[in-house]
Amino acid sequence: MTRRDFLTKWFIYALALLPVWFLEVYVLSRLKFFGVSPMLLPVAAVTVAVLEGSAAGGAFGLAVGVICDAVYHTNGAMTLGMTLLGAGTGIIAQYGVRQSLAGCLACSAGALVIIDLCRVVWRLAAGVAPLQVLLGVALPEVLYSLVLVPLVYLVFRWVHNRTQFATLF
Repeated sequence: MTRRDFLTKWFIYALALLPVWFLEVYVLSRLKFFGVSPMLLPVAAVTVAVLEGSAAGGAFGLAVGVICDAVYHTNGAMTLGMTLLGAGTGIIAQYGVRQSLAGCLACSAGALVIIDLCRVVWRLAAGVAPLQVLLGVALPEVLYSLVLVPLVYLVFRWVHNRTQFATLF
Protein backbone atom coordinates (compact mmCIF):
# COMPACT_ATOMS: atom_id res chain seq x y z
CA MET A 1 0.00 0.00 0.00
CA THR A 2 1.45 3.32 -1.01
CA ARG A 3 1.60 6.32 1.29
CA ARG A 4 -1.18 7.98 -0.68
CA ASP A 5 -3.38 4.87 -0.34
CA PHE A 6 -2.63 4.76 3.40
CA LEU A 7 -3.64 8.40 3.90
CA THR A 8 -6.72 7.96 1.72
CA LYS A 9 -7.73 4.92 3.74
CA TRP A 10 -7.62 6.80 7.04
CA PHE A 11 -9.37 9.78 5.50
CA ILE A 12 -12.19 7.45 4.45
CA TYR A 13 -12.31 5.99 7.98
CA ALA A 14 -12.61 9.56 9.32
CA LEU A 15 -15.41 10.27 6.86
CA ALA A 16 -17.17 7.06 7.91
CA LEU A 17 -17.04 8.28 11.51
CA LEU A 18 -19.10 11.37 10.62
CA PRO A 19 -22.46 9.63 10.06
CA VAL A 20 -21.91 7.55 13.21
CA TRP A 21 -21.25 10.73 15.20
CA PHE A 22 -24.24 12.46 13.57
CA LEU A 23 -26.51 9.50 14.34
CA GLU A 24 -25.42 9.44 17.99
CA VAL A 25 -25.51 13.17 18.68
CA TYR A 26 -28.43 14.38 16.59
CA VAL A 27 -30.76 11.41 16.13
CA LEU A 28 -30.37 8.82 18.87
CA SER A 29 -29.92 11.40 21.61
CA ARG A 30 -33.59 12.22 21.01
CA LEU A 31 -34.69 8.57 20.93
CA LYS A 32 -34.10 7.58 24.52
CA PHE A 33 -34.52 3.98 25.66
CA PHE A 34 -35.20 3.75 29.41
CA GLY A 35 -34.02 7.34 29.61
CA VAL A 36 -30.57 6.74 28.07
CA SER A 37 -28.85 7.31 24.75
CA PRO A 38 -26.40 4.86 23.16
CA MET A 39 -22.65 5.41 22.90
CA LEU A 40 -21.68 4.80 19.28
CA LEU A 41 -18.34 6.58 19.16
CA PRO A 42 -16.63 4.03 21.44
CA VAL A 43 -18.20 1.25 19.37
CA ALA A 44 -16.70 2.84 16.25
CA ALA A 45 -13.23 2.88 17.81
CA VAL A 46 -13.54 -0.74 18.91
CA THR A 47 -14.78 -1.78 15.47
CA VAL A 48 -11.80 -0.22 13.72
CA ALA A 49 -9.47 -1.83 16.28
CA VAL A 50 -11.01 -5.25 15.57
CA LEU A 51 -10.62 -4.75 11.83
CA GLU A 52 -7.20 -3.06 11.74
CA GLY A 53 -5.22 -4.27 14.78
CA SER A 54 -3.63 -2.75 17.85
CA ALA A 55 -1.52 0.13 16.49
CA ALA A 56 -4.27 1.39 14.20
CA GLY A 57 -6.85 0.74 16.92
CA GLY A 58 -4.89 2.82 19.41
CA ALA A 59 -4.43 5.67 16.93
CA PHE A 60 -8.07 5.68 15.87
CA GLY A 61 -9.07 5.35 19.54
CA LEU A 62 -7.03 8.46 20.30
CA ALA A 63 -8.83 10.43 17.59
CA VAL A 64 -12.24 9.13 18.65
CA GLY A 65 -11.38 9.80 22.30
CA VAL A 66 -10.79 13.48 21.55
CA ILE A 67 -14.22 13.63 19.90
CA CYS A 68 -15.77 11.70 22.83
CA ASP A 69 -14.33 14.21 25.28
CA ALA A 70 -16.12 16.97 23.40
CA VAL A 71 -19.40 15.03 23.10
CA TYR A 72 -19.50 13.49 26.60
CA HIS A 73 -17.74 16.37 28.45
CA THR A 74 -15.19 14.07 30.13
CA ASN A 75 -12.13 16.36 30.32
CA GLY A 76 -9.57 14.02 28.78
CA ALA A 77 -10.70 10.75 30.32
CA MET A 78 -12.13 9.39 27.08
CA THR A 79 -9.03 10.35 25.11
CA LEU A 80 -6.87 8.21 27.35
CA GLY A 81 -9.50 5.51 27.75
CA MET A 82 -10.31 5.14 24.06
CA THR A 83 -6.61 5.01 23.17
CA LEU A 84 -6.06 2.18 25.65
CA LEU A 85 -9.28 0.40 24.67
CA GLY A 86 -8.44 0.70 20.97
CA ALA A 87 -4.95 -0.71 21.43
CA GLY A 88 -6.16 -3.43 23.80
CA THR A 89 -9.03 -4.41 21.55
CA GLY A 90 -6.67 -4.57 18.60
CA ILE A 91 -4.41 -6.97 20.49
CA ILE A 92 -7.37 -9.13 21.49
CA ALA A 93 -8.63 -9.11 17.89
CA GLN A 94 -5.21 -10.07 16.52
CA TYR A 95 -4.82 -13.04 18.84
CA GLY A 96 -8.19 -13.94 20.33
CA VAL A 97 -11.26 -13.17 18.24
CA ARG A 98 -12.11 -13.09 14.57
CA GLN A 99 -12.62 -9.96 12.49
CA SER A 100 -16.32 -10.69 12.35
CA LEU A 101 -19.51 -9.20 13.68
CA ALA A 102 -19.41 -11.66 16.59
CA GLY A 103 -15.86 -10.61 17.48
CA CYS A 104 -16.81 -6.96 17.19
CA LEU A 105 -19.89 -7.50 19.34
CA ALA A 106 -17.86 -9.26 22.04
CA CYS A 107 -15.16 -6.58 22.06
CA SER A 108 -17.75 -3.80 22.02
CA ALA A 109 -19.57 -5.36 24.96
CA GLY A 110 -16.33 -5.54 26.93
CA ALA A 111 -15.37 -1.97 26.08
CA LEU A 112 -18.80 -0.55 26.92
CA VAL A 113 -18.87 -2.42 30.24
CA ILE A 114 -15.39 -1.10 31.09
CA ILE A 115 -16.40 2.47 30.21
CA ASP A 116 -19.60 2.34 32.24
CA LEU A 117 -17.90 0.56 35.12
CA CYS A 118 -15.36 3.39 35.32
CA ARG A 119 -18.15 5.94 35.20
CA VAL A 120 -20.09 4.15 37.96
CA VAL A 121 -17.03 3.85 40.20
CA TRP A 122 -16.14 7.52 39.62
CA ARG A 123 -19.63 8.69 40.48
CA LEU A 124 -19.85 6.38 43.49
CA ALA A 125 -16.59 7.80 44.81
CA ALA A 126 -17.89 11.32 44.27
CA GLY A 127 -21.13 10.47 46.08
CA VAL A 128 -23.28 11.56 43.13
CA ALA A 129 -25.84 8.75 43.36
CA PRO A 130 -26.33 5.32 44.93
CA LEU A 131 -25.13 2.19 43.15
CA GLN A 132 -28.62 1.03 42.21
CA VAL A 133 -29.38 4.28 40.38
CA LEU A 134 -26.03 4.28 38.56
CA LEU A 135 -26.45 0.67 37.45
CA GLY A 136 -30.01 1.50 36.36
CA VAL A 137 -28.50 3.93 33.89
CA ALA A 138 -25.39 1.96 32.89
CA LEU A 139 -27.07 -1.33 32.00
CA PRO A 140 -29.66 0.09 29.56
CA GLU A 141 -26.97 2.30 28.03
CA VAL A 142 -24.75 -0.71 27.33
CA LEU A 143 -27.64 -2.77 25.96
CA TYR A 144 -28.90 0.07 23.75
CA SER A 145 -25.39 0.58 22.39
CA LEU A 146 -24.94 -3.14 21.70
CA VAL A 147 -28.13 -3.28 19.66
CA LEU A 148 -26.57 -0.77 17.26
CA VAL A 149 -23.19 -2.51 16.92
CA PRO A 150 -24.18 -4.29 13.65
CA LEU A 151 -24.93 -0.95 12.00
CA VAL A 152 -21.58 0.55 13.03
CA TYR A 153 -19.80 -2.67 12.07
CA LEU A 154 -21.31 -2.61 8.57
CA VAL A 155 -20.14 0.96 7.98
CA PHE A 156 -16.55 0.30 9.01
CA ARG A 157 -16.43 -3.19 7.49
CA TRP A 158 -17.33 -1.61 4.14
CA VAL A 159 -14.45 0.86 4.50
CA HIS A 160 -12.08 -1.95 5.53
CA ASN A 161 -13.05 -4.13 2.57
CA ARG A 162 -12.84 -1.22 0.16
CA THR A 163 -9.41 -0.04 1.32
CA GLN A 164 -7.68 -3.23 2.42
CA PHE A 165 -5.63 -4.19 -0.64
CA ALA A 166 -6.58 -2.27 -3.74
CA THR A 167 -5.16 0.99 -4.96
CA LEU A 168 -8.01 3.38 -4.38
CA PHE A 169 -7.58 6.03 -7.04
